[in-house]
Amino acid sequence: MHNRRQFLAQSVAIPFASAVIGSVASAQDTEWAKKMFEKSSHDFGTVAKGAETIYRLKLTNKYEQDVHIAEIRKSCGCTDATPGKETLKSLEETYISIAMNTVRFEALKTSSITVVFDRPQYAEVTIPIQAYIRRDVVIQPGAAQFGSVYREDKNEKVLKVQYAGRDDWRIKDIKTNHDSVSAKFVETNRGNGRVDYDIVVELAANAPFGALRQYMTVVTDDDKTPNVPLLVEAEIRPDISVNPSVVSLGTMTPGQSKTVQVVLKGRKPFSVESVTCEKVKDVFQVRLPKNPGEVQIIPLTVTAPDTPGTLDEELSVAIPGRAEPVRFRAYAKISAKE
Repeated sequence: MHNRRQFLAQSVAIPFASAVIGSVASAQDTEWAKKMFEKSSHDFGTVAKGAETIYRLKLTNKYEQDVHIAEIRKSCGCTDATPGKETLKSLEETYISIAMNTVRFEALKTSSITVVFDRPQYAEVTIPIQAYIRRDVVIQPGAAQFGSVYREDKNEKVLKVQYAGRDDWRIKDIKTNHDSVSAKFVETNRGNGRVDYDIVVELAANAPFGALRQYMTVVTDDDKTPNVPLLVEAEIRPDISVNPSVVSLGTMTPGQSKTVQVVLKGRKPFSVESVTCEKVKDVFQVRLPKNPGEVQIIPLTVTAPDTPGTLDEELSVAIPGRAEPVRFRAYAKISAKE
């Protein structure tokens, strides 16, 4: 709470007296809204024609009042923008996904988006956007979009690169900044001013679970603009999921017991070997399922310790033949004895 008050104290007060919803805001009126944005503009740099160019602009409500996005206006059809959520509570964050249309447009393209707020008072914030879309390099599809995939599968995407210009044009390298993604390129055609490549993008077998979003860089032998960014996105699912991932037990008194059911679901039948917790003793008791199955239900009994405070523990479920355990948390507030 102290950190929250200190953070809010650094924020600029919002001048409600001069605000009228629906009116045109002055520069002074909009200053409070501008302070919520991570950046005041964005340059996609040089991109290939057809490439998916998406930037997530961070927005943080630094004020005690709720903030509401009424609309987002675009200056032209070359740009699109969508908020992750429209209403932000105090200190809440979201992202505005900004995309440039590289299929219909070429060369230097400048535009802007205007984010319109109607609560806690009216304000408009304009974010300039630009990109240089190369005419000579076309990539199809425009990004390595894997969607929702399982980590243990072979997850691979092939992108086609088409270049028109020099006969000796080459891709020299592909750089990734994440161990979970690898890429290689293979020349498939050269001649008559045309050069074609296949770029093969693969997700690692040990990629972390959850959302993955990064840009890799195609390095060419062009003198002025050698680098071409490419987006990689995936949602990596575990072979065994756990529900709930956080067991919330509310407030408990010392010695009180509660029993909840933890459900594990797998792609194929599996067994449960053990459920362990490293920190606390004599707090958790489980009844292990006897037979393999695609769904395993584990009754978990929690007995509150004698010491008041917070119980926040990670439990590990060992699965035979699986290198990593399945993990979930148990959380409770332990009140003082009456």
